[in-house]
Amino acid sequence: MALQIALCIALGYLVGSFSTGYVIGLINHVDIREMGSGNAGTTNAFRTLGKKAGSITFIGDFFKALLVVLLVRWVIYKDVDYVKLLELICGFGCVLGHNFPVWLKFHGGKGIAVTAGVFVAIDPLILPFGIPLFAILVITTKYVSVGSLAVLTLFPIWNAFRFRELPYYWAIVVVSCMYTVMAFFQHRQNIKRLMNGTENKIGQKKHLEQEEAPTES
Repeated sequence: MALQIALCIALGYLVGSFSTGYVIGLINHVDIREMGSGNAGTTNAFRTLGKKAGSITFIGDFFKALLVVLLVRWVIYKDVDYVKLLELICGFGCVLGHNFPVWLKFHGGKGIAVTAGVFVAIDPLILPFGIPLFAILVITTKYVSVGSLAVLTLFPIWNAFRFRELPYYWAIVVVSCMYTVMAFFQHRQNIKRLMNGTENKIGQKKHLEQEEAPTES
């Protein structure tokens, strides 16, 4: 099992380290990490390169995670009874690769679009709950980070309920919690600004002090 876990992490990291936002930036003759928030994720692509680039960045990051998790389920370990745990581990490896790609000197995104792809691959039934939760919080607060962190908090709770009959149930819960911890770590500057009342709202001109601090992906 240790070898399977290692292979899933390595596969996920390899796929995740392909940075869609960075590639889209290169196509537009810029390094997206030197623009806006300095983040190679979806939100910075929207803000600095426009709606088309932002949409492509989201789609690329979302589907790289979804497809690698489904590859584990349907091809690589399709006959393993604890495949759900391996899917989660591979997905987390993908998040790590996206956030800390070695070929970009560990300077990637925040992993929200990637994590969304993992969510859908693991259990698409989360969508009718996760999407409204995200939308309501973003609309009411005007903060993308609040909606993102709320959905990431829902994930381990959802998995704890959905997969309680599966082998290695507690390992599934622990790995699910790792996604939440990673999201809060990556959004630590956003959380600080939320507490200070300086977080950037949708449609609001970016605070000057945020120019050098990464925002949500």
